[in-house]
Amino acid sequence: MAKVYFIGAGPGDPKLITLKGHEIIQTADVIIYAGSLVNPEVISHRKPQAKVYNSASMTLGEVLTIIKEAIPQGLEVARVHTGDPSIYGAIREQMDALEEASIEFEVIPGVSSFVASAAALKKELTLPEVSQTVILTRREGRTPVPERETLRSLASHGATMAIFLSVHMIEDVVKDLLTSYPVETPVAVVQKATWEDQKIVIGTLENIEDKVKEANITKTAQILVGNFLGDKYALSKLYDPNFTHEFRA
Repeated sequence: MAKVYFIGAGPGDPKLITLKGHEIIQTADVIIYAGSLVNPEVISHRKPQAKVYNSASMTLGEVLTIIKEAIPQGLEVARVHTGDPSIYGAIREQMDALEEASIEFEVIPGVSSFVASAAALKKELTLPEVSQTVILTRREGRTPVPERETLRSLASHGATMAIFLSVHMIEDVVKDLLTSYPVETPVAVVQKATWEDQKIVIGTLENIEDKVKEANITKTAQILVGNFLGDKYALSKLYDPNFTHEFRA
């Protein structure tokens, strides 16, 4: 029987998809891609006869119908998601349905927008004596979050934060963060990281709201918070000449 591949397309730059994901798209008979977020160039190398569906306007049932019709015909299916499909990719419900239908599938990871944003900023998310923890989260919107995972609760850790799907609520995000972070805490907002029209806004919790509104950023953006964006940090022990390990005495 043919197989379904859940593929992480990466953040936008078509060259940031994995080689394995690229090769699967090249041979797939059916491609279902999240057209509202995935760069169309990611699937431009598909074979001419491949059937392509844009899932932006489709329901879960419609996606599954296409897959369930294709697999018995021996057609390979590429289900292409933005970033890495394991982060806000809504793939669990698809995989469970395929498992119930005894349809084989595989997940191919991709580059997430939070690491693409760090790369665009030329920053390291984890710095010695600054932050050794990265919290990936979102603010509650139409999709609720568990009470223990509210932005206010997570902010109390003071760690590096990567906030997804929340830039349209930047005012509320700032209010939640200010319950724990100092007002001078650095913040960066990266819209469409790695796309040609990528936009970066840098500020602090004191002024980031105004800067985001001035830049007219309302969606498809990553909010990165924390002192990793600053200039003060300790040097890594890994390359310290006085630090020994199994590869260096």
